[in-house]
Amino acid sequence: MERTVIFNPEGHREPSKRRLVLGNPTNIMELNSVKYQWAYDLYKTMGFTNFWIPEEVPMHEDKKQYEKELSDYEKRAYEMVLSFLIALDSYQVNMLKEFARYITAPELVMALTAQEFQEALHSYSYQFILESVVDPQVADEIYNYWRQDQLLMERNRVIAELYNEFIRKPTEENFLKAVFGNYVLESLYFYSGFALFYTLGRQGKMKNTVQQIKYINRDELTHVTLFRNIILTLKEEQPDFFTPEIERWVYELFKFATEKEIEWGKHVTKNQILGLNDYLIDLYIKYLSNLRLNQLGYKPLYPEVTENPMKWIDTFRTINDTKTDFFQAKPQTYAKRSELRW
Repeated sequence: MERTVIFNPEGHREPSKRRLVLGNPTNIMELNSVKYQWAYDLYKTMGFTNFWIPEEVPMHEDKKQYEKELSDYEKRAYEMVLSFLIALDSYQVNMLKEFARYITAPELVMALTAQEFQEALHSYSYQFILESVVDPQVADEIYNYWRQDQLLMERNRVIAELYNEFIRKPTEENFLKAVFGNYVLESLYFYSGFALFYTLGRQGKMKNTVQQIKYINRDELTHVTLFRNIILTLKEEQPDFFTPEIERWVYELFKFATEKEIEWGKHVTKNQILGLNDYLIDLYIKYLSNLRLNQLGYKPLYPEVTENPMKWIDTFRTINDTKTDFFQAKPQTYAKRSELRW
């Protein structure tokens, strides 16, 4: 694959000739006629409606609880999950611009740019949480947990290596693998971490951190939708990308990612967090894996897991009272008053 140039006078203007990749665009942002409406809608949602800033949420009560009420296991889990999330959002800030350099539809480039901004905001929000809640020396240690914790190092490497391989060798196959890696990161890797925060919040602990996570979680669902639509559109426009070998690899990736996410969740909680035991972690991550595969048209890896074992999360993560379904063809209301739904 070749990177797009800044200006291509010989490019096509007609939306009918537009392609997600391997197209021939002028690279002028002509939006009077849009082909991929879903990308344009998500751009406007991420850029204009879902905007928030961490300082809107006061954190002083969380600092008191962290110091006086959290158990040692809860503190450890809180810190380790933040460390992993910091790494994941860092990858996204750097990788989304790489995707955009090979995308040949302006509305999708705009959506990726909006997502990149949100990922940077998430990175800032984690810094704000740490700055507000923990001692500066502890905060510095949290940023570097991956240097001491071998399992965290392994977790950080998985998607990073898929991304690095595409950067080193930008073939069509490596592009597709990186896109699937992004989908796994957004739709699976974040969720045992989010579940940890929601479990603490359900018990009345660290509620302002949870509020920040709700905003981040809502953003991530738009990102899941974006890359789900990218994969489904690529299946239509570039069916030759999806070889039998790639289809087998998708299942291998999901199986590996699911098992590692379960292992990580158990490592973080040590089976010592009230309301989030090893059994629930196992079922919840397998449920999510099935769901994410299904949303791409694939069969579930774990057919025995048919229901969400932690249904209360869907209600708990509501932001005020307005419902939003991020998987509808046309987005509805995406304001701060919205509910996060699958």
